[in-house]
Amino acid sequence: MPIHPTAIIDARAEIDSTAEIGPYVVVDGAVRIGPRTRVMAQATILGWTELGADNVVHPTAVLGGDPQDLKYAGAPTYLRIGDRNVFREHMQVHRGTAPESATVIGNDNYFMAASHVAHNCHIGNQVILVNGSMLGGHVEVNDQAIISGNCTVHQFCRVGRLSMMRGMSRSSRDVPPFCILDELHVVRGINRVGLRRAGMSVERIRAIQRAFARLFGSAGNLSLRVAALEEGEVSDDVRELIDFIRGSKRGVAAGPRQRQVQSDD
Repeated sequence: MPIHPTAIIDARAEIDSTAEIGPYVVVDGAVRIGPRTRVMAQATILGWTELGADNVVHPTAVLGGDPQDLKYAGAPTYLRIGDRNVFREHMQVHRGTAPESATVIGNDNYFMAASHVAHNCHIGNQVILVNGSMLGGHVEVNDQAIISGNCTVHQFCRVGRLSMMRGMSRSSRDVPPFCILDELHVVRGINRVGLRRAGMSVERIRAIQRAFARLFGSAGNLSLRVAALEEGEVSDDVRELIDFIRGSKRGVAAGPRQRQVQSDD
């Protein structure tokens, strides 16, 4: 049965005929649920939330709740979710704060149990949030990043593509693409395993490694090092890294403090 008889569905909700709504689910608000999306028992979907196709919402997950922001005054705000995402038990995603603003989630992401996505975050594609990880408001996470267990990201920070935050690490600065981040916004090296799994060639990975060694291998002025790096020929991946650093408003996570930069774990 597509909609279980014990589910409570708001009259304003629009649910595709191929979607599946499990026992004791609560859908409260002008929610839209797309084709083949499965909402399992006791999950809750609230407010102005849109889910695309083939998503899976596990028991006790809460999507589209009011933002945990004292500035929120009850105006319509949104949560927009793409396709093929998985939301595990007890995880939460909140809507935007300012009127008509939105939290946006792309495609093929995996949000593990008790992870938290705050208001106005923008999540790309193929991102993984591991158990207990937390994103503050307005955080941007780019494609294929991995945020490990119990990690925290400060509001307004960015997490670069194909980066990985080690378990229990935290950052109040931007996390560069392709890196491994440890402890308090400390760059340890490049995410070599992740880059290989993403299909990068040895040559591309070596170019990224050389750039990281120049930028983060020891203490120094990062802006000067970026300028020096640009004096030579740079690959597309290194250009992405440079552009990310130049676009930072909060500052970029630093290199090692005690241990030498490593290429992987």
